[in-house]
Amino acid sequence: MLKQIEEKRGGRVRPQAMKAVRRVTTATAIHEHLLGEILSLQLSPGTALQEKLIAEEFGVSRTPVREAIIRLAEAGLVDIFPQSGTFVSRVPVNAIPEAVMIRKALEGSTVEAAAEVADETGVARLDAIIARQRALAGIHDTSAFHEADEAFHEAIADISGHPGVWKLLKQVKVQIDRARRLTLPVLGRMDWVIGEHVIIRDGIAARDPAAARAAMMTHLSAVIPDIDLLVEQYPDYFAS
Repeated sequence: MLKQIEEKRGGRVRPQAMKAVRRVTTATAIHEHLLGEILSLQLSPGTALQEKLIAEEFGVSRTPVREAIIRLAEAGLVDIFPQSGTFVSRVPVNAIPEAVMIRKALEGSTVEAAAEVADETGVARLDAIIARQRALAGIHDTSAFHEADEAFHEAIADISGHPGVWKLLKQVKVQIDRARRLTLPVLGRMDWVIGEHVIIRDGIAARDPAAARAAMMTHLSAVIPDIDLLVEQYPDYFAS
């Protein structure tokens, strides 16, 4: 980015521009770090976020920290109370069905498209991810398993020729991701997910768009029945 600015200004970078670039870059890094911790539940709902401590951890001023927190608040992941403080938001139960609906609409289209164009290389990519998920389930590594799950859905978008759909969905499904993290430790849950992925993969490999879409719909619907149970088990994590 600095190089681009230099080129535009004949090799000279104004100090103000350099500061702005560094601030944006730092704010983005802090945002990604906090986002990862919130989605993985390392920062659980209700956790206080203190700008001063975060700034000290990154060795920066409060300005980029504040910018990162505002971005998280805009995504519904942080609540800012001027007189009380800043806290990781609870998972809004009412937002999950809507997010699932959006996922079904978009991933239904990408999986159909993937089934129409998939070649051996694309199917082999899905097979490799499923094999990794089996290995991770065997050692009960829920964090890495979730990352592999993400890779599976991203691969389908890539195979379909519409990788931008997955980038959009990552923003839409943040609340689903937090809820799903709570389901993975349940005995047998990871094996269930793998089984559903295999059926989706088979539909794509068979070049059967209808079968692939049906399998994806079943897979994406699975999170909804879990919500009531999760709210009962983790009442402090959810908001109606």
